[in-house]
Amino acid sequence: MRNLHLILVLATSLASLANVRAAPADLPETGQVICTNATGAVIACTGTGQDGDAKAGIAWPSPRFVVGAGTEADCVTDQLTGLMWVRAPDSITTTWSNALASANGLTLCGFSDWRLPNVNELESLVNSEVANQAIFLNTQGFSGVAANYYWSSSSYALNGAAAWFVDMFSGYMDVNIKVVSHYVWPVRAGL
Repeated sequence: MRNLHLILVLATSLASLANVRAAPADLPETGQVICTNATGAVIACTGTGQDGDAKAGIAWPSPRFVVGAGTEADCVTDQLTGLMWVRAPDSITTTWSNALASANGLTLCGFSDWRLPNVNELESLVNSEVANQAIFLNTQGFSGVAANYYWSSSSYALNGAAAWFVDMFSGYMDVNIKVVSHYVWPVRAGL
């Protein structure tokens, strides 16, 4: 009888756990506020259900990007994600392995815990409202951001010889083989 009671208690406990659901992730807004019709003409957003209408996600703080001062003048902190970025990314390209080593070996703004960002962190810089991400970012406190491909630390699951990158012109994400050269933009956990 005691075992039956224990089994009933466990079954009841497990049943209540099965109904527990995780809270939605705190994702940021895309930055998009304009809506367009099927031909690309700008239209009023109200009631369209488009991203510019819903503006789903966490609103961007103002200012979103804050340039450091003093010893942190060469760094920019993203107030939305809490990540700290190198203010002026390298102007040379390199392979994925060299990008990892370069980012991991960086000491800047008084910190030595720099690394290559994962694909989600790198993509968090994209503003879906603008056509050229580099121009946008270079007006937000960064300098020398190229409208080109930047490596992430994320390998491609279907092919370990490839890794994800983000195009800082269009905001496009894709994969490339790791021996190809792309730009490097180190990041660290800032806030």
